[in-house]
Amino acid sequence: MPDFAFIFAGFCVGLIVGLTGVGGGSLMTPILIFFFGVKPHMAIGTDLLFAAFTKMGGTVSLARQRLVPWRVVGMLCAGSIPAAFAALWLLKYLGPASAQAQHIMTTTLGVALLLTAAATLYKVFAFSKAKHAIDHAARLANPALATQPRHWSLPVLLGAVIGTLVTFTSVGAGAVGVTVLLLVYPLLPLPRVIGADIAYAVPLTLVAGLGHASLGSVDWSLLALLLAGSLPGIWLGSRLVSRAPERLIRSALSVLLAWAGAKLVLI
Repeated sequence: MPDFAFIFAGFCVGLIVGLTGVGGGSLMTPILIFFFGVKPHMAIGTDLLFAAFTKMGGTVSLARQRLVPWRVVGMLCAGSIPAAFAALWLLKYLGPASAQAQHIMTTTLGVALLLTAAATLYKVFAFSKAKHAIDHAARLANPALATQPRHWSLPVLLGAVIGTLVTFTSVGAGAVGVTVLLLVYPLLPLPRVIGADIAYAVPLTLVAGLGHASLGSVDWSLLALLLAGSLPGIWLGSRLVSRAPERLIRSALSVLLAWAGAKLVLI
């Protein structure tokens, strides 16, 4: 496969992430498996480090703007990091290239893609002007409520679910993570929701990705090619975002992700 094809794929995924905020894993992993014939365990391991390096820059930028609610990030990491270590232990025990591990990965990936499709479609309708007005009034009345979860255990438990999904599939830290934050922290402003989602994804994907690398499930040359395309793509997408028909793009993506998820579940 020519190197240009991988660079172009990275660019396209980066562009879509920049335009819509949909996580790169939900797009890149199916592309590597279906279009490039990469083995699932190699596609997942490589994509985890692809996500970690891509989101590091975003976290630094958001932190400088004080848009990262670190308390929220800490609670999510309290669940997701231990879950990632547990999932890595299971993969090491089974052997990442074994038939059993491959079946677990592809089935879990299919479920994660279906969840991401639903989450992407949910976000199309979640951000109404009326909801923004109600939430803004509540935050003005009591600003401390913004970082209070519906229940203290929810971010930890749901973080553990996302940590398991991400380690097995590289999918879940993006659209699913944002949806979880919207449900658990209903008064958190959208820019801080996005800041929390990107910030907690960095340690999670880095731990999971390095764990996969220790198991031999990362293709470093492929990772370099994908990053060579994705970084300019994200830069361009972030500048075109105000002109893009976001609802149309998100709706089309949800259909595409649902198709890929159903195909993997039915393998």
